Amino acid sequence: MKKLEGLKSEIDNLFKKNGLNENIEFLISNVEEYDLQINNLVKHQNDQNTDYISSELKKILNSNEIISNFEITKNYFINLELNITCFISYFKEIENNIKIDIPKKIIFDYGGPNIGKPLHVGHLRSLNIGRSLYNINKLAGNTVVSDIHLGDWGMPIAQILKFCAINTIDESKISIDELEEIYPKASKLYSEDVEFQNACKQLSKDLNENNQTLITKWRYIKDVSLSSIKITLKRLGHSFDYWLGESDVNNLIPQMISKLEKDKKISLDQGAYVSNEETDPKILVTKSDGSYLYLTTDLATVLNRINNEGFDRTVYVVDKRQKLHFIQLFSSLKFFQFDEKEYEHVDFGTVNDKNGNPFKTRDGDTKKLNDLFNETCDYISKINKNLDIESVEVLSNTVLTFSDLITNRRTDYKFDLDKFTNVSGKTGIYVQYALVRAKKLVSTIQEEFEDEKIILSELQNEEKALLKSFYKLEINFQHSLKNNEPHHLADYLYELSNLFNSMYQKENILNEPQEDIKRRKIFITNIFINYSTLLMKALGIQQVDKM
Repeated sequence: MKKLEGLKSEIDNLFKKNGLNENIEFLISNVEEYDLQINNLVKHQNDQNTDYISSELKKILNSNEIISNFEITKNYFINLELNITCFISYFKEIENNIKIDIPKKIIFDYGGPNIGKPLHVGHLRSLNIGRSLYNINKLAGNTVVSDIHLGDWGMPIAQILKFCAINTIDESKISIDELEEIYPKASKLYSEDVEFQNACKQLSKDLNENNQTLITKWRYIKDVSLSSIKITLKRLGHSFDYWLGESDVNNLIPQMISKLEKDKKISLDQGAYVSNEETDPKILVTKSDGSYLYLTTDLATVLNRINNEGFDRTVYVVDKRQKLHFIQLFSSLKFFQFDEKEYEHVDFGTVNDKNGNPFKTRDGDTKKLNDLFNETCDYISKINKNLDIESVEVLSNTVLTFSDLITNRRTDYKFDLDKFTNVSGKTGIYVQYALVRAKKLVSTIQEEFEDEKIILSELQNEEKALLKSFYKLEINFQHSLKNNEPHHLADYLYELSNLFNSMYQKENILNEPQEDIKRRKIFITNIFINYSTLLMKALGIQQVDKM
């Protein structure tokens, strides 16, 4: 908030003049009658000059028009009540107020499906969290790029191609259903049959050496699989700027290895390329048979991005079970002296069924995202038979997105359709219903009200609570932006929706006899619509037109 920035600057200067190296931070107050709090003085409560600072702080707060009331406790917690009338214009400029001062170019690497396998429940959180962080950073003013980073090369591909060869399956005529059956069979055979395993290793080597016959077959498999993946993603409301994969950087790996060897960063050790003595443990770049690892491909991907994208930061949205891999990747980037950029692994927990068990089908396979989406659509259609298919699909995506994002990404959560489709619970359905209700109310009035005609004295409790909650946008947005945690915004959206519904249900706004009160409530409703729209955009939730 620009108005708060001025106040912050005054208080920061006061602290500095008195020898306190503190940059204050406005937090949401945990005291009901106040809006914000400052905790910086708490740690200094036993200092000799704290009473003086407190006295000077009172002068600043008393003279500042945006503060209507404040409290400095005996432990030096500072609680602030804001003057609503000073923030009317702010409420209308929310997108400008969340912009950062120094934008960056950020690549978001998420999704990561494998060719030959369907998208399943395990991909849901990467997709939802990745999309939301992309949107949040875009709204903040950063230049953002999304890359799905396909697993479309290496040993899994070799296994599929070899399985097709020994079973005389024509890759050019293969269907997605056949392909999705082949993948687990080939993987199982690889783990059980040494002869098949060795044949796959040789085939993988031939692929890396650009065997054109194999390349042609690989393209058939990739095309049919990628087409299916794109259809599923479109149904779920996901899109990407780049559809690059491991195959797009495979040709860069020999040159990368050659340079690392020339720079004396790696050397051969029993046929494998490993880092030299400075690292502990050693970094394995290739296996003894010359085949590549995930690390090899990820290093080449970083090089490709450095050469072509000019990025400042890369964010990998991948589940917490891959934590060790990213520790190794980031330490390898540092040791090999790639260009100094920012790299971050945003990890997350798993989605389980409503009993807390891994999300499986009756056959024991991981549930497909298509199947989960269809089940959600069917469920919503049964509880609201009047909805058209488009609305059902939007609401289904809302359920799959909101239930995911309202959970702290670091924790596991249980997916429960009964719970997540409840119109009166802490759900995506609830926030959609609140927005539909608000838009219907405004469209019925069809009147624009000027700020100066809005009387904010004698606010009703429900109005005041909602207006005061609008202050929290920037704080919640910054929390989500800084910590890569969309749940702050999801929680905040629910809070606003709940407060709006309280105001709406208090009395019939359309039949309000006092014009100034009606005008004020419609004005507040319009602010709510703007805030909800922004928050849904940040979370990756499409608005539904009717419910």
